[in-house]
Amino acid sequence: MNQPSTINHQTSSTVGLIAGGGRLPFLVAAGARRQGLRVVCVGFAGYVDEPLADEVDTFYHVGVARPGSWIRRLRKHDVTQAVMVGRVTKSHLFTPWRIVQYVPDWRAFRVYYWRLRGKNRLTDTLLSALADELATGGIHLENSTMYCQEHLADSGVMTKRQPGSQVEHDIEFGWPLAKKLGELDIGQAIAVKEREVIAVEAIEGTAEMIQRAGRFCKSGGWTLIKTSKPRQDMRFDVPCVGPETIRDLAAGGARCLVIEARKTIIIDKPQTLELANELGIAVVGIQAAE
Repeated sequence: MNQPSTINHQTSSTVGLIAGGGRLPFLVAAGARRQGLRVVCVGFAGYVDEPLADEVDTFYHVGVARPGSWIRRLRKHDVTQAVMVGRVTKSHLFTPWRIVQYVPDWRAFRVYYWRLRGKNRLTDTLLSALADELATGGIHLENSTMYCQEHLADSGVMTKRQPGSQVEHDIEFGWPLAKKLGELDIGQAIAVKEREVIAVEAIEGTAEMIQRAGRFCKSGGWTLIKTSKPRQDMRFDVPCVGPETIRDLAAGGARCLVIEARKTIIIDKPQTLELANELGIAVVGIQAAE
């Protein structure tokens, strides 16, 4: 699959924000407004944080499974380019009454039963099909990091605490395994100690995986490795870490967080790194070979 350009082609004075939960939509909205853009936001009901409405110019609640309503509300304001960010709990999509609960519209059915016909239902495939469907309605998804570049991870050690030799060995061992996990579209993170995999992320997400690793490794001293996918589409599902990640790691006895430089968003970067310093967690950015 050809990767979309990561260059900002924004020519309109208005940008769309398709928002799930968490802090990232706030950072994107603030970054876009700093660039003088008007932000029209469609926020997923049940996921989006309500205060986001005060941080954008226009806000609508929309159903997470109703992309047709996203398109109509964005196009009402002449939006043609949008950023899609924010947390949606994937496990909710597998509840027994999900069709009744989310009431998908005809575009959602077209994505699932036409665009995905004969294909797998992995996250990358689903999101790519969704992006194609939005494009037919005149909404083109852009690089999700374009308005929060200052929050991308740097290469090298970003904290006062340095990783020890054992952690460096674990990074060398675990990095290619984490990349393979991403290639298979299973998850983006693994926990490693003494060249042993303690836990692997799947549909439960990184936070629950960290808690599981802490239970399995009560002696602590383990390393979390979180990477982008080998052919990461920067329009969506870009790995993120933040203050909650650091607190969870400290509570679980972890020693180091390893992330991919320039392809991982550190939510509220200065504050997150300062918290890592306070809690004794080393944060390392790895510049992966292209």
